[in-house]
Amino acid sequence: MSESPPVVDEEAPVRTDARSADPFVREITVSDVNEAWAQGLRDFQTAPIFGLVFGGFYALAGIAIVASVSALGLSYLTYPLAAGFALIGPFAAVGLYEVSRCLEAGLAPSWSRVLGVVVEQRNRQLAWLAFVVLFIFVVWMYIIQLLLALFIGFHGFATLKDLLSILTTTPEGVAFLVLGNAIGAFLSLILFALTVVSIPLVLDHEIDFVTAMITSVRAVVMNPAPMLGWGFTVGVLLALASLPLFLGLVFVLPILGHATWHLYRKVVDPVPE
Repeated sequence: MSESPPVVDEEAPVRTDARSADPFVREITVSDVNEAWAQGLRDFQTAPIFGLVFGGFYALAGIAIVASVSALGLSYLTYPLAAGFALIGPFAAVGLYEVSRCLEAGLAPSWSRVLGVVVEQRNRQLAWLAFVVLFIFVVWMYIIQLLLALFIGFHGFATLKDLLSILTTTPEGVAFLVLGNAIGAFLSLILFALTVVSIPLVLDHEIDFVTAMITSVRAVVMNPAPMLGWGFTVGVLLALASLPLFLGLVFVLPILGHATWHLYRKVVDPVPE
């Protein structure tokens, strides 16, 4: 006797929606953010050499940028470049995300593994996220030059001190600072929303960068107080760490990097494989 074909329930829902596999965003509280800070500090203390090396390279890059614009007589670009330099912080911390992932899995991080993961990202979605950040940075620099032309004009500035004197003692200079910082804060908020979760997410899972950015925005929208508080704290710490010739970044960047990984793990559920 032949077997009967299986009965198919035509009313049963079939999940064909491509977005059904999107990451699940959790709601978090300020206590979760505080715990992420504590876990980031713990990771830095557990494997300090990785944090010090990555933080050291990041600080040296900042010093090199400022020295270059000064040598070229472009002192008026020092402040916007230094402010924009903070935008690449999450990318400088990619290796630190891998260190935290190893520690989380109970593995001993090694340079071969960490650097291997960093190099591998050039062929993955992280490169597209880097393009988005670079685009916003270029927009920021063009806006600054436009504002300089409108409010101050491209007069020669012999030293950075001369520029600061104009910015702080003339109405045009003060207007430039107010409007420039307001636009910079707006661009920073956009970039923060797009990348706070997306960068560790594409490192952790094979997921396209557009979905990762959407997930990052969803995380901020669902958790406005904790996430915006996090972003404000990160901005203040980066600014303070940059004041002594970027040297504070040697210690601040690693803690921020490790803490960002743990914040990502609290906000986003693992992506279905």
